[in-house]
Amino acid sequence: MRMGGIRVPHRKNTARSQSVRLGVPAAVTIPMSMHIGKYARVVVNKGDTVKVGQLIGEADGFVSSNIHSSVSGTVRKIDEILISSGVKVPCVVIDSDGKQEKYEKLAPPKVKDFDSFVKSVKESGVVGLGGAGFPSFVKLNVHDLNRIDAVIINAAECEPYITSDTRTMVEKGEYVFKGIELLRKYMGVNRFIIGIESNKREAVSVMKGLADKTDGVEIHVLPSVYPQGGEKVLIYNTVHRLIPRGGLPLDVGVIVVNVTTLAFIAEYMETGVPLVEKCITIDGSAVKEPKNVIAPIGMSIADVAEAAGGLKCEPAKILYGGPMMGIAVPSMDDPILKNTNAVIFMDKKEATPPKITACISCGACAAHCPFRLDPRSIARAYKLEDGAALDRLEVDLCMECGCCSYVCPAHRPLVQTNKLGKQMLRKYLSARQAEKENDFKERSVKERQEKEAKK
Repeated sequence: MRMGGIRVPHRKNTARSQSVRLGVPAAVTIPMSMHIGKYARVVVNKGDTVKVGQLIGEADGFVSSNIHSSVSGTVRKIDEILISSGVKVPCVVIDSDGKQEKYEKLAPPKVKDFDSFVKSVKESGVVGLGGAGFPSFVKLNVHDLNRIDAVIINAAECEPYITSDTRTMVEKGEYVFKGIELLRKYMGVNRFIIGIESNKREAVSVMKGLADKTDGVEIHVLPSVYPQGGEKVLIYNTVHRLIPRGGLPLDVGVIVVNVTTLAFIAEYMETGVPLVEKCITIDGSAVKEPKNVIAPIGMSIADVAEAAGGLKCEPAKILYGGPMMGIAVPSMDDPILKNTNAVIFMDKKEATPPKITACISCGACAAHCPFRLDPRSIARAYKLEDGAALDRLEVDLCMECGCCSYVCPAHRPLVQTNKLGKQMLRKYLSARQAEKENDFKERSVKERQEKEAKK
């Protein structure tokens, strides 16, 4: 038995498109928040000369990430940029000199044990490159390594259009397996599972060929059913373990690492060059030539589009990521981020949403939800501002995959409502916790007063 989902058009137009390195842009804008957690602290000043791989933002907290210059040149200014979460964060704008000179202090890290391995991963600035953006060193910094009996390598890449992970497996497959050996050596794990969808035949062939030469590596070829790449879905469909509500993969004895993230870690250990560029898929109905490109982090979407061959028309919508879970980009001036795996340009026809009509209670949303949530009831509870009902309905389990909205014949904005419902639930639970703490304080005061009165 496998977790449910939906069949979506693959549109893997670029699966056989070898990644092409773009030219150096005139300037890059590098946000200090390209990861989950606290944004990095700027460590350069206006007018400073920087080189490729030089630290420009230092991780400022446990859940944070180092950020490095992707070009050589001069810091034009320290500014602010509005990111997808709706907040402004510092950014560093660098004018490129076109030379791409590497920072002279770059060198392969010296790794001798688990602690120095995790430290090196932190210094590299790598985050979850499948789109999540979670700092990788935090995920790998497991205090009790005996809790892990398997590492699952996420190579599903289930969203339509996106093939950047596919190109990693085809073009840098040896680094995926070097990454496996690093985890085996420093984390003591001996079972590795590569979960990959069946529609990636070339990548499956490459991975199987390398796995045949490596002990302890299993290739699980999974049905091409979205959202196969969702962390909880992938865990269930490979090792048949169900993560409890509020739990983490570690609670069921596994960690999940994106395939491109793992390949990058291995390459960094050899070269010492931190995360300064990203392979991304350029596709969509407004694109002239769909392709995979390697772009410097901080390069504007406009520059990427032009360097990649241009657009057929003015895009009506641009997405970071795929059409199911991607984030709308407000401006062509927005930059390529660490966790950008694709930029999708849609024409007016593709971007125009269908008309929303009344719910007909068909139940398709619940039937296709991977976690069997009931979006209809969640929407009703949200409208009534019923936090207790949202808690009972376990809206916090929603991974915002969009299956419910995709199958809804009335085109209801169900995933958006779920997301708002999760926010409402957090406020409800926070208020309940505050009430409990207040009641406890009042009881404590009352008991103390009663004791004093008896004296």
